[in-house]
Amino acid sequence: MAAEREPPIMGDDLFGLPPEQSQGRNADARKKPAPMQPLADRLRPQRLEDVVGQAHLLGPEGALTRMLERGSLASLILWGGPGVGKTTIARLLAQAAGLKFVQLSAVFSGVADLKKAFENARRQAEMGGGTLLFVDEIHRFNRAQQDGFLPVVEDGTVVLVGATTENPSFALNSALLSRCQVMVLNRLDDPACEALLVRAEEETGRPLPLTEDGRVTLRAMADGDGRYLLNMVEQLLSLKTEKPLDAQALSRLLAKRAILYDRDREEHYNLISALHKSMRGSDPDAALYWFARMLEGGEDPRYLARRMTRFAAEDVGMADPHALPLAVAAWETYERLGSPEGELALAQLVVHLATAPKSNAVYKAYGAARRAAKATGSLMPPAHILNAPTKLMQDIGYGKGYQYDHDAEEGFSGQNYFPDGMKRQNFYNPTGRGYEREVRHRLETWSRLRDRR
Repeated sequence: MAAEREPPIMGDDLFGLPPEQSQGRNADARKKPAPMQPLADRLRPQRLEDVVGQAHLLGPEGALTRMLERGSLASLILWGGPGVGKTTIARLLAQAAGLKFVQLSAVFSGVADLKKAFENARRQAEMGGGTLLFVDEIHRFNRAQQDGFLPVVEDGTVVLVGATTENPSFALNSALLSRCQVMVLNRLDDPACEALLVRAEEETGRPLPLTEDGRVTLRAMADGDGRYLLNMVEQLLSLKTEKPLDAQALSRLLAKRAILYDRDREEHYNLISALHKSMRGSDPDAALYWFARMLEGGEDPRYLARRMTRFAAEDVGMADPHALPLAVAAWETYERLGSPEGELALAQLVVHLATAPKSNAVYKAYGAARRAAKATGSLMPPAHILNAPTKLMQDIGYGKGYQYDHDAEEGFSGQNYFPDGMKRQNFYNPTGRGYEREVRHRLETWSRLRDRR
């Protein structure tokens, strides 16, 4: 019988075994000195109250604090970006709740690893203990694997704590979500990052060789990721500098954290929504910022051109009839010039759309007309506006009584163009903004003429 494959080693756990039992596999490896422990590990909080940036969960009135006080730790999904403390919080929750901590990664684990974890948890329960099973990157498990958690969560075999950087609404199936509480972890704000820098200085016994603006820049470069921030601190402390580094010198020496942006996932939709709503809200500065964020994140400029062309028709509409051809022209300019020159034309379009008068009257009118078209079926146009290319059609009344508008007073005949048997309906209601102010005046004039005739 083949030996059963052991699950992967995660951190200092060999699937829940004490560290001393997870050693001994390689005598030569034991003789080698361990490498210096990374600063991020040395500063890993030992108590929940030491975790920075998550007071809404771990403060005196935090959701997790209240759970622990009640002695009723539920299965959880910890949703947040990298380096905000998901793994640390899971480990400390197990410690505070008196549960055995077992860690798996969905990247490296399979069905066999899950079964082994569940078996160990059942044995732990038989001995009167509990297990907190922490699953990192839980969104990487497929639906069938996610369903495997349902029975052990329901019967209390494990307290499941899953960590994900993806929106659980999209990444996890509804059955698993219904059995877990989703806790949203904040990206580390500036005060939280500063608290980490102070701790790093206390731990190393060395002040950071930075000017005040250099320190501000270092925090900004981390982009809310505490682990990345501490890794940069280690790099910084390893440098030999004669004087404190300012913002420019720091930027030359250290790499800024890559912008978080997934072109096919939630961040993509969050940012395009921000761009769209900033333009709709007539804020060109915010719109340019989100436009630049998407481009810097690697978004295809053609996608942005397409979305802005839609915006020109949907949100600007007849308030500025020039917006739509300008959108098409900016799109074509990008196609002709490419990046980066063509992106300036798209930036000009962003500013034009954000500063243009807004109207969704055509968008609403089209929707109302579609609903009316579906409701009225196959009603024929009135006979007087039908073409009559044959004598038979003329004999049965096609085109009879049609009034040529160019010959009418004020170029307006006021005839009915809706089907016979259908009351006239008002779909388009122009606003009083921009060019639609003129359109509204014309429609009101024509309405008065129609009523007189």
